[in-house]
Amino acid sequence: MKGRVLTIAGSDSSGGAGVQADIKTISSLGSYAMSAITAITVQDTNMVSDVYPIPANIVQAQIASVLGDIGVDAVKTGMLMAPDIIQSVAKVLKNHSSPIPLIVDPVMMSTSGHMLLKPHSINALIDEILPITTILTPNLAEAAKLTNSDLLKNMDDMRAAAYKLLKMGPKAVLIKGGHLKGDILTDLLVTPTTEKIFSSLRVLGKDNHGTGCTLASGIATGLAQGIPLEEAINRAHKFVHKALEQAPGFGSGCGPLNHLVDID
Repeated sequence: MKGRVLTIAGSDSSGGAGVQADIKTISSLGSYAMSAITAITVQDTNMVSDVYPIPANIVQAQIASVLGDIGVDAVKTGMLMAPDIIQSVAKVLKNHSSPIPLIVDPVMMSTSGHMLLKPHSINALIDEILPITTILTPNLAEAAKLTNSDLLKNMDDMRAAAYKLLKMGPKAVLIKGGHLKGDILTDLLVTPTTEKIFSSLRVLGKDNHGTGCTLASGIATGLAQGIPLEEAINRAHKFVHKALEQAPGFGSGCGPLNHLVDID
């Protein structure tokens, strides 16, 4: 076991996304997983029926307790939900004695269409979290929302949005192109000095719940283990692809991945 990863995210009662997906991914890839839960969701493979936010001071206390005892080599954030939670997360991370790699999955909406980030929280995310972010991993809709752009429809749109996001503070931006049409999935990584495309064959089927959480926590695990960013992204992509291929087929809706796959 190498690397300590803290996930700050919501709890998914179905186990396919959120903290549960993060812990499974981090463990499968060989690191020690810890969590600070920001909200409790009531959901299955068809829908999110309710969300209960955790008080911001409790979220902050969870993070501080982990940082002060076990220590953390990388932090991954998912569903942050409300401005006070976002501000508390930013405060405790900024006050830590040394910078920690921060992987931000700006979760805004569930696969079934339930809003997981309150509209007035977007400014807080931009102001408080993005300036301390190592890599931001939005999907097309999230990138459009963060940049106040129209829906991204092609690689040119993705590239333009990525550079707008870089100006908000992240050291790197990975825009996920999974919602574009076609058999090939293409993600675009942009840093101030480089661009790189990550492509893979689309895995057909309905069972893709939690892919964004899984990818981000996979990247976080790589960084916690000292793996360079591009290599960490590439390994996380391979993990997601194989987990999709071997999805167990649970549930009547958008089912979970198989987080127990071995990519070595």
